[in-house]
Amino acid sequence: MCAQVMIAEDDEKQAELVRRYLEREGHGVTLVRDGRAAIEAVRHRPPDLLVLDVMMPKADGLDVLRILRAEEYELPVLMLTARSTEDDLLLGLDLGADDYMTKPYSPRELMARVRTLLRRSRGAAKGTAGPQADDAVLTVGALAVDPERHEVSVDGVRVDCTPGEFRILAALAAEPGRVFTRQRLLEELHGFARYIGDRTVDVHVMNLRKKIEPAPRRPVRLLTVFGVGYKLADPAKETGRARP
Repeated sequence: MCAQVMIAEDDEKQAELVRRYLEREGHGVTLVRDGRAAIEAVRHRPPDLLVLDVMMPKADGLDVLRILRAEEYELPVLMLTARSTEDDLLLGLDLGADDYMTKPYSPRELMARVRTLLRRSRGAAKGTAGPQADDAVLTVGALAVDPERHEVSVDGVRVDCTPGEFRILAALAAEPGRVFTRQRLLEELHGFARYIGDRTVDVHVMNLRKKIEPAPRRPVRLLTVFGVGYKLADPAKETGRARP
C-alpha cells in the first residue's frame, strides 16, 4: 500500500524519524516545516495522507486543518501534538482530523495508524468502506446521505459535515430506527475512541443537530434513547418513544 505522505513538522528530529519509518514501508514522503508551506503544498499536489503537527510557525496545525477542510480537501489527516487535554482533542476532531496522536508516541504505533487511515480512505474511494460501501443514496425522510459523493442534504439543501460527522451519520442512516450505542458509534471514528470516550460522540451529535435539525434543541431526526445511545428517525413516522 505505497502512498504519497506529507509530513508537516517543524521539529527536524521528529520529522526525520517519521520520514525514515514511512520510507521503510515504501511510501514517498514530502517534508514541510511550517503551516503556510503545508497549505501551499497541499494546494499544489494533495498527498494521500497528511501527518500534521499542531504547534508550527506561521500557521498552526489547527489553522491548517481548518483552511484545508474549508477548501474541501478530503485527504486523511493524522495530527501530532504535545497537547493532550480532552478539549484539544475534541477541537481537532471537530475541525475534521481523522486521527490524533500525542507526543511522545511510538513510531510503530504511528505506522499502524497510517496503514489504517490509508486502507480506510482507499476503501472509501472504491466504495468498500463500512457503512459507506453501498453506492445508493441513504434517505431518511427529508435527509439524504450520499456515500459515493460524501454529501449530506436536508430538503435538497446541501449540508457540510466533517469526516467524523459524516461517518456517524452514514452509519445511522444505513439502519434508520436502530439504536446505536455510543461505543458502537465510536468505532466509526477509529483512532479517537482510545483517547476521549463517549463525549466524542456527544460533540458530533450536537454539531450534527445544528446542521440537520429545524430546531437543534428539540430534535426530531437525530434522537437520544436514554441509557442506550442514539438513533436516526423519520419525523413523519416517529411516534415520540425516544426523546431529545
